[in-house]
Amino acid sequence: MLKTLLKEVKEYKRVSIVTPVFMIVEVLMETLIPFLMASIIDEGVNAGNMQHIYKVGGIMVVAAAVGLFAGLAGGRFGAKASAGFAKNLREAMFNHIQSFSFANIDHFSTAGLVTRMTTDVTNVQNAYMMTLRMFTRAPASMICAMVMAFAINARLASIYLVAVIILGTILFFIIRHATAYFRQAFPKYDDLNASVQENVSAIRVVKAYVREEQETSKFQKASENIYRIFVKAERNVIFNAPLMMTTVYTCIILISWLGAKMIISSTLTTGELMSLLAYCMNILSSLMMLSMVFVMISMSTASMQRISEVLNEESDLHNPADPVFEVKDGRIEFKNVEFAYKKDSKEPVLTDINLKIRSGETIGIIGGTGSAKTSLVNLVSRLYDVTKGEVLVGGRNVREYDMESLRNQVAVVLQKNVLFSGTILENLRWGNKNATDEECIEACKLACADEFIERFPKKYETYIEQGGTNVSGGQKQRLCIARAILKKPKILILDDSTSAVDTATDAKIRRAFRKEVPDTTKLIIAQRVSSVQDADRIIVMDEGRINGFGTHEELLETNEIYREVYESQTQGGGDFDEKAGE
Repeated sequence: MLKTLLKEVKEYKRVSIVTPVFMIVEVLMETLIPFLMASIIDEGVNAGNMQHIYKVGGIMVVAAAVGLFAGLAGGRFGAKASAGFAKNLREAMFNHIQSFSFANIDHFSTAGLVTRMTTDVTNVQNAYMMTLRMFTRAPASMICAMVMAFAINARLASIYLVAVIILGTILFFIIRHATAYFRQAFPKYDDLNASVQENVSAIRVVKAYVREEQETSKFQKASENIYRIFVKAERNVIFNAPLMMTTVYTCIILISWLGAKMIISSTLTTGELMSLLAYCMNILSSLMMLSMVFVMISMSTASMQRISEVLNEESDLHNPADPVFEVKDGRIEFKNVEFAYKKDSKEPVLTDINLKIRSGETIGIIGGTGSAKTSLVNLVSRLYDVTKGEVLVGGRNVREYDMESLRNQVAVVLQKNVLFSGTILENLRWGNKNATDEECIEACKLACADEFIERFPKKYETYIEQGGTNVSGGQKQRLCIARAILKKPKILILDDSTSAVDTATDAKIRRAFRKEVPDTTKLIIAQRVSSVQDADRIIVMDEGRINGFGTHEELLETNEIYREVYESQTQGGGDFDEKAGE
């Protein structure tokens, strides 16, 4: 886990190494000052030697200045190192997520990934900062102060040793109990973020059904869970401060009492007593600081684990050793294909799929909800790999292709249409970043999107809000189709992409496809028979199997499901979820 995370320190290694060095310099200067102060009192003030006071006082000023500079430099470099480490972690996770297959993405929730890239990374950043600075400073300060205290008077210094052992033991149990609660808290942020994300993305539905109170209650419950866990953790941590101060005051009283007796008996000087009292604060405050470092590191352990889970997740899809970069044509073939989303699944989603599609054909795919229509076409662009059998595109197994080259030649308009914030032209150029304005306009004409774009005041410079909320469902679908056309693919997959488009416009789009892109193989998933009846051939899917494959006329004669739904739809209201005979 640590090895995985520390790889991302990268260009911040130097400042990560320099920070502890400055912290040690600061500690040495802080340790030196009480020793010099004792010299001023014993050899300057008590002896009436002003020259010694000036000399040692000057050294103290220099030591304080060096300590101040080292502390500032350590803070500056520590901040740069920890912030840079956090930046690299976020970038590494984001870049790694881009390489995930859909199967990998399914392992994580969206809210979980957001939490990992925000809250969890912040926790690790804080822990890294504490490790570089306080985890170096606290032990060094405690050791140096303890050594100096024993050098001054071993008998009195032994009080510190006993106090450190007792305080350390008690703090260990406090931290142990608090850490258990902190580890429970951070995964709860996933639930909180999921509540916010779901509410914001579905705010129109929430308001339409007047469910604000229920959503507020759901959020409050998630927030309350985090609150309760942190309260339990803090109940343990709050004992640190009073315990620390009790120990400090006890040590001061003992040292003052015993030290006074030793001064009277001339076995200890006043300056040495003052130094010992100063070292008392150094030693015990360092122990307190160290305990808080352990708390912070313990808190971040769960976050480290969650981040490493993302970074260690290996994509299910890999390029072959010697990939093919050219897709010759749009031929598609399925050979004895079986597919399941999970490798250990006992019931595959697709079974016994054997299919040949010629280049340039228009193929309709139709079937009831859950019949695996989308799963079938996802295998063409290798968004998933088959469990058994093979899928061929352009005469080659899709596993032989370079994935980027394959997906550049297989354009997919997904069932869930997504537009990004930006102008219409910027959204269209997701299909081809080098497309000219004229090419974008031509693609929009093919998708019948120019009809509504021309009515906008700014036309193609019209700004699309995040998620395409300022355009209708049908407009969004047509823009997504135009974006796919701009790729000039050999295979075009429309996954129920005209469901929000009226029948007349749907027919226009299909006519434009036949006329303008005849060489492109087109796979059209639809619920309406009218959307696919003029296709070259139609696939009827039923429970993960091909129930029928042929032309509209052939299926009307030979396929009971297709004929039943066609008759129902032409009479009004039929659906593929209403199977024949039911």
